[in-house]
Amino acid sequence: MDVRAIDDLDDPALADYSRLTDVALRRVTEPAGGLYLAESTKVIARAIEAGHRPRSVLVQEQWLDDVAPLLEGFPDVPVFVGEAPLLERLTGYHLHRGALASMHRPVLPSVPEVLADARRVVVLDGLVDHTNVGAIFRSAAGLGADAVLVTPSCADPLYRRSVRVSMGTVLQVPWTRLPEWKDGAADLLRESGFHIAALALADDAVPLDRFAASAPERVALVMGAEGDGLGRRALASADTIVTIPMLHGVDSLNVASASAVALWALRAKGTA
Repeated sequence: MDVRAIDDLDDPALADYSRLTDVALRRVTEPAGGLYLAESTKVIARAIEAGHRPRSVLVQEQWLDDVAPLLEGFPDVPVFVGEAPLLERLTGYHLHRGALASMHRPVLPSVPEVLADARRVVVLDGLVDHTNVGAIFRSAAGLGADAVLVTPSCADPLYRRSVRVSMGTVLQVPWTRLPEWKDGAADLLRESGFHIAALALADDAVPLDRFAASAPERVALVMGAEGDGLGRRALASADTIVTIPMLHGVDSLNVASASAVALWALRAKGTA
């Protein structure tokens, strides 16, 4: 490994960790496509397994042996080493499990590519909380969704907190950006044979258990923004509006919790 002890926090080579926000990392023009941060050895491992290429790694010395096997195929990638207080000064936060990598963003596949072999997909429309986005990806991975699609107004799945909360599953589950509903999002889903099921409160909504009992072969489960839920266009685009029946005066669940309940109900036949 190209191990380098940190002796100058103003070193331009450390700019990915100290001077650039998540938004700025996404928008940098060099490298083309931008960057994202993968935090913890587990997440870095999943990123590399997914074919993503590290640009550099920041690590506490005691975690160096854990990082070394992950970088065997990248001998020229610089590995910056320092004590925990120094790295916290650099980044502004405590490193989870002592390692952080600046990763090249992959090129997103097209919507038809992502949907080609999928049967259950999740569509995230306008979610703004990165924690919820990461938690939904974790549910998607654990409960058998084949892909996640996010609308232009949805928070970035590769934001550092989203990746961390997802336990790196955002790097495993195929995903891409879907256009706005007004620009043909529903058409793309239907052209791939998907029944659009919007999870929402409505007088004509079908209870989730009834929908799941005879669910179509291919279902796109659409989840709306925190608080406001799904907008008018998304609801109008749905083939079915589905609701989770609630008790004791509670009208709905947090969107991440609702995604787990819905994916469990819609899991492929024959799975646990």
